[in-house]
Amino acid sequence: MTQETIYSNLTQLGGKATLPDNPEEAVLEKVPNPQQGIAYLVRFTAPEFTALCPITGQPDFAHLVIDYLPSDWLVESKSLKLFLGSFRNHGSFHEDCTIKVARRLVDCIAPQWLRIGGYWYPRGGMPIDVFYQTGEPPRGLWVPEQGVSPYRGRG
Repeated sequence: MTQETIYSNLTQLGGKATLPDNPEEAVLEKVPNPQQGIAYLVRFTAPEFTALCPITGQPDFAHLVIDYLPSDWLVESKSLKLFLGSFRNHGSFHEDCTIKVARRLVDCIAPQWLRIGGYWYPRGGMPIDVFYQTGEPPRGLWVPEQGVSPYRGRG
């Protein structure tokens, strides 16, 4: 398979792409995994994830950490960035946003394993952290800690 055929289905990479209005309109793109059969971890960190409270319309902020063990596909990173950005004007609770990101990735790339940590900054004085994974991490896979400290306020 040539690079031209591997990447021919991509519509966002290498050109101008506008931020989708909402997650449902966002297109996640994938490319074949060139290292199939090798167990390795891919990590995406989005320290400035933003969504809106569906009740008040106020902005909510989170630090997302997405880890996955690829199977046949990798998520194309620009499409992921645009997908995550599409939550900026989308009203949804913290739990829904975090799980929605995970489920879209699972649906798109069918990884062998995926986990997401959604570390949400306080709203009403209380941070909400949301964690999800598709199952136990595969034996022998190096899965480092996500490295996001618990919220400690001004201390």
